Amino acid sequence: MTLGLFDDAPAPYAAPKVIAPGAALLRGFALGVDEALLQAVEAVTAAAPLRHLVTPGGYTMSVAMSNCGALGWVSDRSGYRYDAKDPLSGKPWPAMPACFAELALRAAAEAGFDNFRPDACLINRYEPGARLSLHQDKDEGTMDAPIVSVSLGLPAVFLFGGLNRGDKPARYRLQHGDVAVWGGPSRLAHHGVAPLAQGEHARLGGRRINLTFRRAR
Repeated sequence: MTLGLFDDAPAPYAAPKVIAPGAALLRGFALGVDEALLQAVEAVTAAAPLRHLVTPGGYTMSVAMSNCGALGWVSDRSGYRYDAKDPLSGKPWPAMPACFAELALRAAAEAGFDNFRPDACLINRYEPGARLSLHQDKDEGTMDAPIVSVSLGLPAVFLFGGLNRGDKPARYRLQHGDVAVWGGPSRLAHHGVAPLAQGEHARLGGRRINLTFRRAR
């Protein structure tokens, strides 16, 4: 896919774009609630600051992360896991804002997954050069629920592959307000984000915020 085919103006939502069985892009789906989402992000991260986690192999992630909801995804030298408490504060993660849960429910239903009730939302901050290598979301206790991923701020290149790590991923440019949903036969598809390019977003400056909703238990 040639990135030059796209401009940086957010497209109004039209209909799901199916990219694989059980996977779809909802272009511009979060527009209209984006400011509420960003204000909620600011409130959550004031209580549970963004931080760069360390992988079990000792690698420091380039993406800064926090969580909200009943459970939060964490990583350190002992492994990947979900925890009900923020390891930095020892307190429960902030409650999931209502606007988060409502958007996740609507987006999942639009992609064909009814009654999605996430109990975890990962908040990821990308700055230029930050990336997310191809991986599967498989730390959850159930694979029955989809993943819902919301893009805010700078555009990014989303990599979406197959069930085998060696499958060549397709590349999709995600812009402010776009939502990706995958589940069912694509629930364990490998996915990632290419290094974020320099840019300037009117609301977030040189940053991208990603909200990833999951049913962890």
